[in-house]
Amino acid sequence: MARWHDLGPVEAFSAPLTPAAAGRTRLAVTNAGGRLGAVATGCNHAGGPLAEGRLDGDFLVCPWHGWKYHRCTGRGEPGFEADAVPAYEIRVEGGRLLVDLDSATPRTHAPHAPHPLARPVERAPGGVRVAGISTTGMDLRHPRYSTSEALLEVALDHARAALGAEARLLRLAELSFRACEGYYSKSARACTWPCSITQMDPSDQLDRVYEALVHWADVVLVATPIRWGAASSLYYRMVERMNCVQNQITLANRVLVRNKVAAFIVTGGQDNVQAVVGQMMGFFGEIGCQFPPFPFVAHSRGWSAEDMERNVAEVKGSEELRQGARMLVARAVHTARILLDHETALQSVERGGRKAHLLAPASGPAEGGAAGPADGVGG
Repeated sequence: MARWHDLGPVEAFSAPLTPAAAGRTRLAVTNAGGRLGAVATGCNHAGGPLAEGRLDGDFLVCPWHGWKYHRCTGRGEPGFEADAVPAYEIRVEGGRLLVDLDSATPRTHAPHAPHPLARPVERAPGGVRVAGISTTGMDLRHPRYSTSEALLEVALDHARAALGAEARLLRLAELSFRACEGYYSKSARACTWPCSITQMDPSDQLDRVYEALVHWADVVLVATPIRWGAASSLYYRMVERMNCVQNQITLANRVLVRNKVAAFIVTGGQDNVQAVVGQMMGFFGEIGCQFPPFPFVAHSRGWSAEDMERNVAEVKGSEELRQGARMLVARAVHTARILLDHETALQSVERGGRKAHLLAPASGPAEGGAAGPADGVGG
């Protein structure tokens, strides 16, 4: 039996898209040249409000991530028809718009393979792994010497040759990735993990940074030049996108970064080293990273040192700076090993505690004894 609900005067739905409510049911009512349609407002993808989206022909576009549904049938756009939101029968009677709440079509979800980054965060066995991220910007067709990247390469070489670590270098200048587009500003839940852009755009290459930070590395070494008293523009583009990692803590109490160490290399012809490193430590601390003692190495000749050729020559000729980079990565790797050993010990204690709990007598220790539940359990 039809259960008709009065949505209001039909004149209230003259706009292309109007939100409406029938009891607890939220609707997106569309009007295309006088032809009305009504579908449920919640998008299948992340629950975005379709009633706040826009029309693209006969398709309603979610304002969060751009998923599309037919405004009358609720079916997804061509190729994605199996992703459907409920659609409702409507009619105009006595100048009022009515909706039949019992006419809802099923909400259906097409099978979607999860993004590779969405897998559980589980550290693979093996030695310490170091990811170096160079944030200097340059024209790759005409490369130049980068003081920050040069010291980063010294550190990574030392990690491989002297510390027994696996090391990889990521150059942001070689990656094609979009700037953050403010999904969190649309709604907190619109900022997803993996990053909304990464999910929607397979050509976006910041997935390599996410993979290194969340799934692979134990140590992250970030190198940046100083530009106008701040880190490079590529650094800020990267961390704005990496905010989706921190948002998982805010939204879901889900910590993606555990037992990882961050350290920094900062160079430039201009000053403000402490402020640059302070921002970097603030951000990487907020996503869950730990820091070694003395977590950065830096070089600056001061605000007035505009003769960059001399600045480059100083870094090239400085064994002290190269040794500083080696010592920095050594401290970072040492800290990572402490964290990993501690985690292994905790897991061992937890396993032993569970084993003791299972083997301990249900009645507790014998009379006169003060033994805990693990007493007498061989290890």
